[in-house]
Amino acid sequence: RGPGGANIFVYNLPPDVGDWDLVQLFMPYGPVISTRVYIDKATGRSKGFGFVSYDNAESASAAVAAMNNADLGGRKLKVQIKK
Repeated sequence: RGPGGANIFVYNLPPDVGDWDLVQLFMPYGPVISTRVYIDKATGRSKGFGFVSYDNAESASAAVAAMNNADLGGRKLKVQIKK
């Protein structure tokens, strides 16, 4: 987990997206310190949401501005600062 305001919630992820995919998607906006995609234990596929943590709030804000409503695998991502 990053400092306050540096953690973002990402949902409406395609079912084949994993932690490393989130790193690659969100790294252009700043130093990613962790990612986590929640996985359905029965299917082994994404539940459709996850978290990305940066080392600063400015990177998180830039990622939200750039990635909210972005298309990924035919789905519009919803990205917001974790409250």
